[in-house]
Amino acid sequence: MQLSPLTAVSSVDGRYANRTVSLRGIFSEYGLIRYRVIVEVRWFQALAECADIPQVSPLSVAANTYLEGLITDFDIEAAERVKAIETTTNHDVKAVEYYLKECFADQDDLRGLSEFLHFTCTSEDINNLAYALMMADAREQVFQPAFAELAAALARLAQEHAELPMLSRTHGQAASPTTLGKEIANVVMRLQRQAGAFEQQAVLGKINGAVGNFNAHMVACPDVNWPSFAQQFVESLGLDWNPWTTQIEPHDWMAESFQTLSRYNVILIDLCRDIWAYISIGYFGQKTIAGEVGSSTMPHKVNPIDFENAEGNLSVANALLDHLSGKLPLSRWQRDLTDSTVLRTLGTAAGHSLIAYSSLLKGLGKLQVNAARIAADLDNSWEVLAEPVQTVMRLHGIDNPYEQLKALTRGKAITAETLHAFIRDLDIPDEAKQQLLRLTPANYTGNAAHMARLAGKNNT
Repeated sequence: MQLSPLTAVSSVDGRYANRTVSLRGIFSEYGLIRYRVIVEVRWFQALAECADIPQVSPLSVAANTYLEGLITDFDIEAAERVKAIETTTNHDVKAVEYYLKECFADQDDLRGLSEFLHFTCTSEDINNLAYALMMADAREQVFQPAFAELAAALARLAQEHAELPMLSRTHGQAASPTTLGKEIANVVMRLQRQAGAFEQQAVLGKINGAVGNFNAHMVACPDVNWPSFAQQFVESLGLDWNPWTTQIEPHDWMAESFQTLSRYNVILIDLCRDIWAYISIGYFGQKTIAGEVGSSTMPHKVNPIDFENAEGNLSVANALLDHLSGKLPLSRWQRDLTDSTVLRTLGTAAGHSLIAYSSLLKGLGKLQVNAARIAADLDNSWEVLAEPVQTVMRLHGIDNPYEQLKALTRGKAITAETLHAFIRDLDIPDEAKQQLLRLTPANYTGNAAHMARLAGKNNT
C-alpha cells in the first residue's frame, strides 16, 4: 500500500498531515540526514583551515563552493542515495560518510582528501550536533512563531475583556469576582515565562571522539590544541560547547528543553479545560460554521471540539516529552544505543504539540463571550461580598466579623437587600458604611482590569 496521509500509521503524518508540514524538513529522516551532512562537511572544512594539520591542503574557492552546494542543494534524491548505501553498511552515519566520499570522487580538488571526512570522529560526534541543529531550527522556525501566535491571540482576548467582571469559582464554588480578561492574562504570563525559558535554553554539542577524551586526535595530530579547536567548531555552528562527555553528549540540555515544553503544554491543557467548562455553563458561545456537524444524532449541539482536540494532542505530546526527558540522560557506562531510536520520536512529540496549538488557535477564534450570562451569575451571587464586609468590620474593631458573615451567608443565596440591611446595622463610620453599600459583585474586582490590560499590552 502506497504511503499517503490516508495510509500513514501515525496521525501526525496522516489525519493531521497538513498541520505538520513545517516539521518535515526538520524532524524527518531526510532532515536528520541533511543535518548530518552539514556537520560532516563543516568539520572537513574546519580541518582544512587548520594550519597544524598540514596533511589537509587548504581548499580552493572551487572546492569550497562545491562543498557549500552539497549542503544547500541537498535534496530527497541525495537522501535516498544515503539510504541506499545504508542497506549495505547497516550504519546510518557511516552511510553519510560514504555518500560524501562518492561526491568527492568526482572532484579533482577533493578526491585525495576523502579520508579526512569523518576524521577522528565517532558517530555520536556527528549525531549529537545534527540533533542539536535540528532542535535549534525547530525552536526558531516552528515553536517560537507558534508561541508568539498563541500569546498574541490570548493577549487580544485579555485586552478586549479586561474590564468584563466575572464570578470566580474556587473549589467550584462562587468566589470573589475577577474579570474575564484577567483570567486570560494569567495564562498569557504563565506561557510567557515558559516560552522565555525555552528560547534561552542552551543547546550543547561535543566533538571529542570515541569516549570524550580526544584519544585518537592527540595521537594523530599532537600539535593541535584539540579542545580549543573542537570548541571553536561547535560554537561556529551556533551551539554551546560541552567538554564534559563520554562517547555521547549526555542530553541533559535536551531533557531541560522537553521539560520546559511540557510545562508550556500543561498550561495550555489547563486553559483548554477551563474554556471547555466556561462553554458548558454558557459563558462562551462558539461561532457556527456552515456544514459542520456537532453530533451525529443531536442536531443542536456545537461541541467544544477544538479545545478537546488540543487537550488530547497536548497529552500525547507530553507523554512523549516526559519519556524523552527521563530516558535520554541515561546511558550505560560510556555508551549504549537506546537513545538512538528514542531520539527519532522528537518529531512525533513536536507534531502533536503543533497540532494542539493549531486546534487551540482555531477554537479561540470561534469564541463568543456571553456577557449577559456572565452578568446574571454575578447578580445572583451577592454572598461573595461577605469577604470585603467582614474585612472592613475587622478594620473597625467589630467582634467576630467572620463568624457573623458566615452565619449570614454560608450555604445561602442572599440578595442585595439582605446584605445592605446587615451593613446598615453595623457600628462603623458612615463613610465606610457607604463604601460597602456601593459595592456590587460586578464592581468588586480589585485590580483585575489593570492586570489584564498590562499583560495584554505586553504581548500584542
